[in-house]
Amino acid sequence: MSDPAGLPGWLEPVREGARTITADDLTRFVPPEGSDARQGAVLMLFGEGPAGPDLLLTERNHQMRSHPGQLSFPGGSMDPGDDGPVAAALREAYEETGLDPAGVEVIGTLPQLWLPPSNFAVTPVLGWWRVESPVSPTSPEEVEQVLRVPLAELLDPTHRVTVTHPSGYRSPGFLVGAEHDLVLWGFTAGIITRLFDHLGWTRPWDETAEAELPAYMLSGRRG
Repeated sequence: MSDPAGLPGWLEPVREGARTITADDLTRFVPPEGSDARQGAVLMLFGEGPAGPDLLLTERNHQMRSHPGQLSFPGGSMDPGDDGPVAAALREAYEETGLDPAGVEVIGTLPQLWLPPSNFAVTPVLGWWRVESPVSPTSPEEVEQVLRVPLAELLDPTHRVTVTHPSGYRSPGFLVGAEHDLVLWGFTAGIITRLFDHLGWTRPWDETAEAELPAYMLSGRRG
């Protein structure tokens, strides 16, 4: 069922949540006052796929020098020609997946978040995939695959884990993909986790369940 504007009923809490969530609800890290952080944006695109409501994610090529195999929202740095984070997120999604921006209705943005190691200030842009378009890796040397991950799978307690890194870093995580052998962790998993918490969607899960990162995700350089 949709609202009069055509937004699915299940997505209305997300639009409302974007209005009420704060940076503190999402992260411990926000850009310091007067920061010269690099500006970026990611597209958190909600659609209705064959398995119901879902999120669009990309997997980085396993041979990339940095963050090989990382699962993330489409996105990246803002270009001088971008008219703000929305334009940047849509442009990056087009460049990475071939997504037609004309089919996306932007329903809000989340507070800007800061990645201290790279001094990167990122604005998550929330979208509704009103008119779907074909998506696939447009640069296979950079993008391994494009995934539509059902929300039901992300909310399933059996797919929730705490991901451990050899450095000692621990992150909320999800096991996704057709075989549930892809590890979603770090920045992207943190946003999903805390947004779901804010919306009251999170179901109790075994927080002692851990998953290590596969070797291919540890072969690149961090930063």
